[in-house]
Amino acid sequence: SNSDLTCTGGYDAIIQYLNDGKRVCKEVEEFMKARASIEEKYAKDLLGLSKKVCGHNEMNSLKRSLDVFKLQTEHVSLSHLQLAQNMRDEAKKLEDFREKQKEARKKVEQQMDALHKQKASQFKKTMDSKKTYDQKCRDKEEADQNMNRNTNNTKHMEKLYSKAQQAKQNADEADRLYQQNVATMGKTRDDWMKEHIKACEMFEKQSVERINFLRNTVWTHLNQLSQQCVTSDELYEEVRKSLEQCNIQEDLEHFVNLRRTGDKPPAAVVYENFYSGQKSPTAAPPSRLPPPITR
Repeated sequence: SNSDLTCTGGYDAIIQYLNDGKRVCKEVEEFMKARASIEEKYAKDLLGLSKKVCGHNEMNSLKRSLDVFKLQTEHVSLSHLQLAQNMRDEAKKLEDFREKQKEARKKVEQQMDALHKQKASQFKKTMDSKKTYDQKCRDKEEADQNMNRNTNNTKHMEKLYSKAQQAKQNADEADRLYQQNVATMGKTRDDWMKEHIKACEMFEKQSVERINFLRNTVWTHLNQLSQQCVTSDELYEEVRKSLEQCNIQEDLEHFVNLRRTGDKPPAAVVYENFYSGQKSPTAAPPSRLPPPITR
């Protein structure tokens, strides 16, 4: 029906679909930025933790392992900081893509809106001219009927004839205008149809690109998260390797050598009789002979 010609339901549904798609892009972008913030906070907390005292008084091989443990914790935190930045870079790419699509769409939508207005306006004009045409035809029929009624009054007949002629002229003019508007409506419809098809093709292309871009973006995001697990494990492996080098016996010997106080135990405490120290001397008196002469 003619009313369908002014209906933009199908077009509106497509625009709604595209707007929903744009919103999804924005949501994924915000999601990734939020995830990046979580990674960044975790990285900063981990960095703070890696600076804390841990095993300061430990010795030798275990101390070396604990130092590696702290160092690799710092490296893990830095890798999470890098991950946060990589996620933000991906979110920025998505934002740029969304903006680019929005700009490209805007031109087409403005053009289509103008065509819809033109189509609606021409449709109204055509329907109004049809209404006028129908009315003028009815007027002509009425004038003809009046003229064909038998009347003896010549003057009155001439008046009716003149009216019928005028009504015919009016009907012919209305017919011409109506046909002209129908032709213009046809051209307007053809122009709109042509642009509508072009617009739909462009919108479809955009939708394909958007779905593909979103899919790849999430895929890349997950690859980054998986790579982070691998990176963390490689850094933790360094700590495990260091722990494998930890030698319990060596560490104990190191402590002993560093803090040794001697290899003999202190002498036992002996009993000393108070009186035994006061006996009279029994030794021989000193000799009064001169010392021997040595040559």
